[in-house]
Amino acid sequence: MTIKQFKDSPLAHYSYAIVSDGEMALVDPSRNPMEYYRYAEEQGAKIVAVFETHPHADFVSSHMQIHEEAGATIYVSKLVGADYPHKSFDDGDKLNIGNIEFSAINTPGHSPDSITIVAKEGDETALFTGDTLFIGNVGRPDLRENAGNMKAKRVDLAKQMYNTIKTKFNDLPDDALVYPAHGAGSLCGKNMSDASSSTLGNERQGNWAFKEQTEDEFVEEILKDQPFIPSYFGFNVDINKTGPENVQRTKWANKLRLNVDEVEEGALVVDTRDGDNFKAGHLPNSINIMARSEDDKYETWLGAIIKPEEEFYLVIDSVDSIEEMLERTAKIGYEKQVKAVITLSQKLSEKSDQLDLEDFKKNKDNYTIVDIRNKSEVAEGKIFEDAITVPLNELRDNTTEIPSHKPVVVHCAGGYRSSAGSSILDNRFESTRVYDLSEAIKEFK
Repeated sequence: MTIKQFKDSPLAHYSYAIVSDGEMALVDPSRNPMEYYRYAEEQGAKIVAVFETHPHADFVSSHMQIHEEAGATIYVSKLVGADYPHKSFDDGDKLNIGNIEFSAINTPGHSPDSITIVAKEGDETALFTGDTLFIGNVGRPDLRENAGNMKAKRVDLAKQMYNTIKTKFNDLPDDALVYPAHGAGSLCGKNMSDASSSTLGNERQGNWAFKEQTEDEFVEEILKDQPFIPSYFGFNVDINKTGPENVQRTKWANKLRLNVDEVEEGALVVDTRDGDNFKAGHLPNSINIMARSEDDKYETWLGAIIKPEEEFYLVIDSVDSIEEMLERTAKIGYEKQVKAVITLSQKLSEKSDQLDLEDFKKNKDNYTIVDIRNKSEVAEGKIFEDAITVPLNELRDNTTEIPSHKPVVVHCAGGYRSSAGSSILDNRFESTRVYDLSEAIKEFK
């Protein structure tokens, strides 16, 4: 069989195309299916199946669009309660695509409705493990308490994951290839490897989840130090269960406005430009969520700071960026929340204050320092002992605990998030100067 792995770097998401004898199956496809269509053309193959390992929390899938455009059958566990046309695919279910036999294993733990897809051709076995088994770790069990057809408490799911790892892979060979839905950098798990694939034998040897341990020990380990849960995760689970809309139609339904110097009072603005450009001039009530390259986690922070169904204007640096930014916004299903995509006029009244770094170094007590790193980062040690800690994803709702009688300096770990954090506080404090420490934080670590 021919297996092609696709990577969406900002979300650390892996999806797959499996080709045999002119037929193609897809596993956990990204929001825009065009790259899969191009690959099908290259391979001279027809897309006949889409496997969804579970309703994803961190991105919107294109399974429904592929069904409508390519005529592919969607296979998903009956436990999902999917509202779109599909065939159930659970323990014992099998089908042949080309010369490959596909089968399902119910592998609950990350979600109660997770399945692992097993593909066999001759002596070759490949496992598409979704968010159940990652390279070096397993999926987090705390995302389905408030979303999806089946809601489950985190402790119950942690226990299900223990049983999955102990029993569900036992009959599979060590040389079975393991292809997960995520890698390092995803919020769907913790401490994942940078490797994009592995073998089951390697995971049995090196993945902590496979070591001999009691259920209580396993549950304690899997539940501790998990990353925060962005606002949009439950929203995406529900979209993926219902069946997402065609992304080309929804993203291009947005309006474009050029050379804007004002929007209606109180309107929320997401400004994706570089921090220096933002500070030089921006619209009122703007939050600077930078999207300069794939290295910027724009999708994650958009969905962590802006709530589902909350409308906003989307500022881009140039019309050349419109397709890319609508694409990135649509990955998490937020494209319908965009009131308009806008470029900015040169005549903007709002500017950000520039920090006198030398004065800050000499007189830190004259400033209120706000640390917007995640709780797990702060637990490893504060950079400034007297800093007030409010994680960025909570900042819009927790500004009252930040005193305003002194200038405020905002910092994160490397400089990316503090641009968003300082812009949030700048919107809230009318008469207090707010500064972004930005990449200068590296001088204090």
